[in-house]
Amino acid sequence: MTPETIQHLLIYVLVPLWITAGFCDWLCHRRADIEHTAGIKESVMHLMMLAEVGVPMLAALFLDVNAMVIALMLVAFLLHEFTALWDVRYAVSQRQVTPWEQHMHSFLEVIPLMAILLMAVLHPSQFKALFGLGDEAPRFDLAWKPDPLPTPYLAALFAAFAALSVGPYLNELWRCFQARRHPRQ
Repeated sequence: MTPETIQHLLIYVLVPLWITAGFCDWLCHRRADIEHTAGIKESVMHLMMLAEVGVPMLAALFLDVNAMVIALMLVAFLLHEFTALWDVRYAVSQRQVTPWEQHMHSFLEVIPLMAILLMAVLHPSQFKALFGLGDEAPRFDLAWKPDPLPTPYLAALFAAFAALSVGPYLNELWRCFQARRHPRQ
């Protein structure tokens, strides 16, 4: 498989799949009436997980991928996994978590891992260097991608991310605050 094919898998398959799974998960939360069950605490955890995956995704989109970016991805993945466990543990104590929602969680957990593994395939020398292996020294500098992603792709990605990820989860938090202010009778 060529590096170009792997990059296309990352940006045209995995990233849209991750955004779609996140939106479907949000639909599950909306259907579960999260604002009147688990409330603000769970909604904040959702935003935390969005940031935990979003920050390394932004780094991979815009920065030259080196040992620092890969380390950021690995740390964020582990943090995301701990937050996901905390989230599900809390959610099941407050509301019904349906099989469909659990299935969406599977996608939301494995897609970042798949992305990290594909980044390791694209940048094997820096991945190995991060662990003290190979002939190359790990690089921890911040540098823009030498070949930036196409602007139309980035514009479409950010529009989709705003419409299907950030917007819905901010809406969820807003609904939770509203429900707290005006509880059901």
